[in-house]
Amino acid sequence: MTTATNTEKTEKKAGPWLVLLLAGVFEVGYALSVGGSEGFTVLGWSVSAFVFFLLTLFCLSVALKAIDVGIGYAVWAGIGAVGAALLGPVFFDEVLTPVRAFWLAVIIGGVVWIKLADSPRIERARAEPTP
Repeated sequence: MTTATNTEKTEKKAGPWLVLLLAGVFEVGYALSVGGSEGFTVLGWSVSAFVFFLLTLFCLSVALKAIDVGIGYAVWAGIGAVGAALLGPVFFDEVLTPVRAFWLAVIIGGVVWIKLADSPRIERARAEPTP
């Protein structure tokens, strides 16, 4: 296999993950906008929530064409949960306690673990016959 082919395969695998990451960022924007909309009574935040909702669903649907639904959804939800929890105190009157920070770290660790389990090196090791 040539280096160009390896690069193309890596790019094909990285592209959906980058789109999934973008979907997660939009999910954070959506969650924060819903929080700021105060039950969709504040127009600016409500419009923002609607736009972020459409963007996150579009990017998620594109990413899930190449990523397993269960894995993609877990990563997307994890990014959204962690991002909203970390940025909630910045935009709103929320508190990030040590216990919350611990469980957010657990979520981040799980998301990283899921991504590592999908790495090309692990897939090659699975495909190779054992002696």
